[in-house]
Amino acid sequence: MSDAQPVIKSRRPIYLEGPHSRSYELRFAWKVFSQILAANRELYFIGPCITVFGSARVKEDHPDYAIAREFGKRIAAMGFTVMTGGGPGLMEAANRGAYEQGGNSVGCNIRLPMEQKPNPYMHKWITFEHFFVRKAMLLKYSYAFIVMPGGFGTLDELFNTLTLIQTKSITQFPVVLFGKEYYKNLLEMIQKMQEEGTILEQDLELLLVTDDVDEAMEHITSYISSNYDVMKKRKRFWWLFEKKFPFKKIPGK
Repeated sequence: MSDAQPVIKSRRPIYLEGPHSRSYELRFAWKVFSQILAANRELYFIGPCITVFGSARVKEDHPDYAIAREFGKRIAAMGFTVMTGGGPGLMEAANRGAYEQGGNSVGCNIRLPMEQKPNPYMHKWITFEHFFVRKAMLLKYSYAFIVMPGGFGTLDELFNTLTLIQTKSITQFPVVLFGKEYYKNLLEMIQKMQEEGTILEQDLELLLVTDDVDEAMEHITSYISSNYDVMKKRKRFWWLFEKKFPFKKIPGK
């Protein structure tokens, strides 16, 4: 006899449940559009970004926290805005590094039942209801991506980014995978995929795997400076109600 627990259905409709009423689907589509529009208006003026992905569960005393914090400082020193998923752990560390460096620090937070609350080291953040909208915004304004150790969410973000680069849906921006030992088994699987022909060798040409912050930042800096004219901050138009929201010091910090 199976001891599996019964599946308890949510009382709140979930958008992946299947078809609902036409009015529900229309409201959902409008809700998604509204989130995208609001996010674009908020993030349009933050300047060029570099996104740092990583676990929300890493504590401050973990070595990876200090590394992510250093990445935040280095990115801010380059003149880029640090963008993260807006939560605790390694996301907080990267935002904190940028904040302490005097750079711009922003986040795309997600509303979850258990985690996560926005970390206190961001000058601006947006909280999304759906992961697919959030993931689009984490990529849209960035010129490079740093992937720290993490769980399902971090791997989702990594492979989402690589898939979009592979299919030329986004420009071939550099991707840094930080943590050779942590990602050892994953890298072996990727090598297996190459051997079996399910991916091509050139699909991973821009994936730098390293344990060295200097190597990672040199790779990013070199690639960006050699291949792109970084877009400057946009001009605001008063007639579009684009008010100026400067980055300010967070009270008590």
